[in-house]
This record gives sequence, C-alpha cells and structure tokens, in this order.
Amino acid sequence: MKLVDPKKTIEVIQKQDFSFRKRFGQNFLIDMHVLEKIMDAAAVTRDDHVLEIGPGIGTMTEALAERAGYVTAVEIDGDLIPILRENLKGYENVDIIHGDILKVDINKLVEEKNGGRPIKVVANLPYYITTPIIMELLEKRVPMISATVMVQKEVAARMMSAPGTKDYGALSLAVQYYCRPYYAATVPPNCFMPRPNVDSAVIRLDRYDTPPVSVRNERLMFDLIRAAFEQRRKTLVNAINGSGRLAITKEQAAEAIARCGFDPMVRGEALTLEQFAALADALA
Repeated sequence: MKLVDPKKTIEVIQKQDFSFRKRFGQNFLIDMHVLEKIMDAAAVTRDDHVLEIGPGIGTMTEALAERAGYVTAVEIDGDLIPILRENLKGYENVDIIHGDILKVDINKLVEEKNGGRPIKVVANLPYYITTPIIMELLEKRVPMISATVMVQKEVAARMMSAPGTKDYGALSLAVQYYCRPYYAATVPPNCFMPRPNVDSAVIRLDRYDTPPVSVRNERLMFDLIRAAFEQRRKTLVNAINGSGRLAITKEQAAEAIARCGFDPMVRGEALTLEQFAALADALA
C-alpha cells in the first residue's frame, strides 16, 4: 500500500504516535490522482536529481524515488526524520536531511549532491513560508531546471497574474523574471490530512536560461518593484520617494518616469516587467 493512501497515512501516524504541528504547516497529501498530476507536471526522469522540500512522512518522496535518479529530501521537523527513514528504507536513491530549508545553503547542497548540475525542485510547500522559499530559490540563483510546487491557490494566482489585476505584485514580477510559470492543477482541501482551510494549486516554474527582459541593474529594478507594491495605492513617483530602500528624490523619480513616457500619475500595478526594467535603466 502506497503512503498516499489515506489508510496507510493513518496507519503511519498512529504507529509512530505522530502529532501534527501547526507551526510547520503540516498537511499530508492523501490523493493518488493529485500525486500523479504532480509527477506528470514535474516530468521527473532517471536523469534527474530532485530536491524535495518538506517531505512529511514521505508520500511524495516515495513517488519521486521511483522516477528520479536521486532524491534529496529536506525536512524541518525532527520527529519526522525517523518516520521518513523507516518509510523509505527500501529506496537507496534517497537522502534525508534534517534542516530548515531557509537556513540550508542550497547552492552548496547542489554542488555536493549533484556536482553543481541543475536539479529539479518538487515540494508541497508549507503555506506560511511559501514566498520566502520561492524567493530563496530564485534570488540565490540555485542551479534549477524547474520547481513544481503545491502552494495556496491564491499564491499561484499571484505568480501567474498580469498588470492591472488585483493579484499582480512583487511576487508576480519576480517569478516571471526568473521563470515561465505553468498552472498544472487545482487541489481541494479534502486531498489532505488534516484539511487546510483553503484550496491549493500545483504550479511549475521553468527556469529561464536568460531572463526575458534585459536590465542594467537588477537589484535596482527589484528595489523599485518592492517600493511600488509596498505602497501600491500611491502613485509610482510617491511610492519611490517614500521608500526607505531607495535614495531617489521625488524630482528624480518624476523625471525618469517622464523619460520613459509613462503617465505621471501611474501606479506600479500598471507597469509590466519590461517597463520596470526601462525605469530602472533610466534611473541607473
């Protein structure tokens, strides 16, 4: 019986006397159909080294181990480590690491485990730290072919959203600068144990070899983006001027916005990635 089977999940939990910890955002997948959708989206083969974040009791790890060349699974909850080792003892291509993924040097891990060659990330991400984990993978330039992740449905919507929509923001622009996002599936609460209070989604982020826009100062562009969305109801010129992260006067911001041909009253939520890059170049 596979770990994804609800009866097997309950058996493991009861046998090990495991208690769910809310602070770790633990929701174990118990739906084979959804698991297969994740595997299809991730397109893992024997040529792949997979990094799994938050394996839980090993439900997805088991499926990955049957498809991948090697799986490195990083789990923060120490109580789950002996459970994972017991459940996955039949797989020689799995390495279980006890650690906080936000404190792990992922680039060093990839170098040690896969010789620095690009990996695939597959994860059922804890909802409370989804964005920090995604940004860690992107901003630290982890050698990565793709990341196929289960996230809260509204977070997936933010990653996919376009200018002028309510979900559009700094996360949208960061994801779309580094990756091509692909929405794979919507997942209802009854596919998990315990049930979350929200719908989930599977999204795959295919890493670009080269970002789709060119910008002279990438850090400046993202500082502008963060400033724009920290005060998204303000005009862009006022948001830039009011940001503590940018040493740019209101006059300098207004001049650059005019030079780019933007409406002087424009808000950041109306600008595309290309337009933010143009503004950054004008201010550089």
